Amino acid sequence: MADVRNILFIMCDQLRWDYLSCTGHPTLSTPNIDRLASMGVRFDRAFVNAPVCGPSRMSYYTGRTVFSHGATWNFVPLPIGELTLGDYLRPSGVRVAVAGKTHVRQDSAGLAHLGLTADTEIGARIAEGAFEPFERDDGLHPPGLDQSGLSYNRWLAAQGYDGENPWNDWANAATGPNGETLSGWNLKNSIYPARVKEEHSETPYITNRGIEFIEDSKDKPWLLHLSYIKPHWPYIAPAPYHAMFTQDQVLPAIKSDRELIDPHPVVRAFMNMEVGQSFAREDVRGAVIPAYMGLIKQIDDQIGQLLDYLESANLLTQTMIVFTSDHGDYLGDHWLGEKELFHESSVRVPLIIVDPSSAADHTRNSVCHHLVEAIDLVPTFLDAYQSKASRHRLEGQSLMGFLRGPTPSAWRDAVFSELDYAFYEARELAGQGANDSRAYMLRTERWKYIYYKGFRPQLFDLKNDPNEFVDLGLDATYALVRNDMHAKLLERLTDRRNRISTDDEWVLSARDREVGAGIVIGRW
Repeated sequence: MADVRNILFIMCDQLRWDYLSCTGHPTLSTPNIDRLASMGVRFDRAFVNAPVCGPSRMSYYTGRTVFSHGATWNFVPLPIGELTLGDYLRPSGVRVAVAGKTHVRQDSAGLAHLGLTADTEIGARIAEGAFEPFERDDGLHPPGLDQSGLSYNRWLAAQGYDGENPWNDWANAATGPNGETLSGWNLKNSIYPARVKEEHSETPYITNRGIEFIEDSKDKPWLLHLSYIKPHWPYIAPAPYHAMFTQDQVLPAIKSDRELIDPHPVVRAFMNMEVGQSFAREDVRGAVIPAYMGLIKQIDDQIGQLLDYLESANLLTQTMIVFTSDHGDYLGDHWLGEKELFHESSVRVPLIIVDPSSAADHTRNSVCHHLVEAIDLVPTFLDAYQSKASRHRLEGQSLMGFLRGPTPSAWRDAVFSELDYAFYEARELAGQGANDSRAYMLRTERWKYIYYKGFRPQLFDLKNDPNEFVDLGLDATYALVRNDMHAKLLERLTDRRNRISTDDEWVLSARDREVGAGIVIGRW
């Protein structure tokens, strides 16, 4: 641990890869995140293993793809036997905690099967996905959900905000022209500032709680998952961030009328959902996207405060910093809202890694163009801590070679993502069942191939059609390309690490154990 003592694992929620100035946004300036990029390596082709909050995060935390770890949607529990960052790093003496969102749901059936409850030490650790819940806040607290455990609400109440649910009524609501309270859940209200003061809004609250954790952890190495709730909906920003950007700074939607001509049945189903219909409208985009940009600007300012704190505390020289997102946001691209599907707007994310080791000095302020996945972070963290933990479960590859060298001589030529859309109205619109609503993406340098169970595939030529407007899924000219991509996808699907109860060394020594025990099979 001489070079990396701590890891600050920063994740934004629903932040697109191209909404930073260091990734090319022309009107949204993010100097502090850009500073991170200048301090380390920016991976400009990073992809999540599921473009949905919960399953994407579980892949980040386990180093495993979605149908391997089994938490296929937001409220599907991570099975009790899955290992996460806390399980891997705690034996090395690392304090692993979260300030913000994880989306981990406890496996109540698994706990009950073992006679455990969440109020015991081991039960609580399992229920939190092996993160110490220093400040657990998933940022989704409508009136219909239990708010009793939300410390942010208690803190807001202590600051003088009234009501049973200040998160809903103050942090994510606005005051209308006539003094009425307007819900941030309604997109038309995104033009107004949140009722809460900026210093009391969610983003600075999470930053401050993260700093408090670091102050509390000076006696041992730590990994802090600083997990910002924004710019995820409700799309409502506090003043002055609500008014920093105007409609004329909103980039045109990446969409074409050609996409509306006989679209793929599953894509059509998502287009026909209410969120797709809303974001297909320019007035909606003009109201929402300036607020979305303001929320990103607020995060960037908080990153600046965080970096200043780390510098003043002399922690920059021993702390690896990772900045990323759990998925993107369509914002009207391809006639869609939200995320879920596999266009670049949704499945591609920013990824910056700052390695404090002097061995990484030659890669600082560089851009890596290799195809990387969210599942690559767990093995990277294990390398950073020189962990001896078995990696037989892990499906990702360490990025340490891109940080310190030598650059890996053999690296993947495709990235993989998948979707369980059984939980959406789109499943009903597409006429699918609970176990039929599956889709898988494989993206190479040039091609993006998407297989939908029960439907025709999609194929996009990213070289000649970088905006993904022309679906070649039925074009006979590209049959050989589709066959090749399908074979590559099958290879990736069959390469999952599903034998998790034994490590590779135990498997490879099985025959020696049999011979040593006197087991003789088939001898004449």
